[in-house]
Amino acid sequence: MLIKNEFEVAEPVEKVWRFFDNIPLVAACLPGAELGEDLGGEKYKGGVAVRMGPVRLRFAGTADITERDEAAKRIVVHASGAEEKGRGQASMVVTATLARSGRGTKVAVTQDLQLSGAAAQYGRGMISDVTAVLMRDFSANLQDRIDRAERGESPEQLAAAAAEAKGFTVGLQAAMMALRRVFRRFFVPYQASS
Repeated sequence: MLIKNEFEVAEPVEKVWRFFDNIPLVAACLPGAELGEDLGGEKYKGGVAVRMGPVRLRFAGTADITERDEAAKRIVVHASGAEEKGRGQASMVVTATLARSGRGTKVAVTQDLQLSGAAAQYGRGMISDVTAVLMRDFSANLQDRIDRAERGESPEQLAAAAAEAKGFTVGLQAAMMALRRVFRRFFVPYQASS
């Protein structure tokens, strides 16, 4: 499943790119994600927890940065893991590309996601909604961490500031997005024909 998202950061491309050099800080911006161990060679052990409807899934695995193109401002990460309770597996290739946008930076994120087990039973709509909420929160956290680093906060202070979004909150926001989509689908045509 291919999922695409874009967001903007009110900082110059070079500054955002430098922030992407610190993978643990970038990972801390994604709600529910945590990096455990640096395995060397830009490979990390970690996990991610997310709520899909009534089910909370927690995957443990590895993330490997397979491409870091300074000229194109593109980073590619291969991640894979297994759900801790044995309810499935996930793998994805995430490509993030940074480009100038006015005085800030546009970040385009493409995720090629493969799921099996419990997570695979959810439709593309629900998975896209959860991803949209995660990317929105990620972009806000990214902006906040860059601002804090600019004010001179230490890496330890930045790590301590990493506020995790609760899985319930992400799941609830995604459910609300799905409900709005359903209401638009059924009520907008009805109102237009009145």
